[in-house]
Amino acid sequence: MDSVDRASNSPVVVAIDGPSGSGKSTVSRAVAARLGLSFLDTGAMYRAMTWWMLANEVDVDDPEAVAIACAKPVIVSGTDAAGPTITVDGQDVSGPIRGPEVTAKVSAVAAVPAVRARLVELQRGCASHTARGIVAEGRDMGSVVFPDATVKVFLTASEQARAERRAAELRAKGLDEATITAMAADLARRDAADSSRETAPLTRAADADLVDTSELTLDQVIGTITALVEDRAGLTAA
Repeated sequence: MDSVDRASNSPVVVAIDGPSGSGKSTVSRAVAARLGLSFLDTGAMYRAMTWWMLANEVDVDDPEAVAIACAKPVIVSGTDAAGPTITVDGQDVSGPIRGPEVTAKVSAVAAVPAVRARLVELQRGCASHTARGIVAEGRDMGSVVFPDATVKVFLTASEQARAERRAAELRAKGLDEATITAMAADLARRDAADSSRETAPLTRAADADLVDTSELTLDQVIGTITALVEDRAGLTAA
């Protein structure tokens, strides 16, 4: 991990938001690693909550039932950029939360205000316990969770670019074309649902820097955001 010279002792918060396929998870981890900051995948927390609901036979299409149950699971997110972890009641769920059952239902669970209130509290707690700072990625980091973040970035890309990237990822995992097509359609549905929900919708914060990754390489995107953080937070990555 690169060393960091801090300009102050205040923890740095880098909030990175964006739709599926914009590259925010890969970019956020890389930026955190390069600057010696912690990393938080907030989407994994919502997936973990959804996984628990399904495993415990909570009707995830019943907002009231979800609201009542959401206080029960113990969700812990590891914030090491080199190997982030996610556990529910002590069980590693990093694999199960990426399954199609969770993917199909996570937007419904994430739309419940009580769920968002609980997980926002956990997310802020993760940031407050970091020694140097954190890179948090999700869909409402800059607009809701960390309104006073040191740096806010909204990653975007053309619909075609996002679809092609997601398809390439799924092919690399050995999935067949029919499954890839179905999952791409589901991602589009999730983005639409997350953008239109009443509570903390997917949106660009008014003071967030817009970074369009459509025509940029991964290294260019990482370099762009790293430079923003270095400039505004007084960090220098060696």
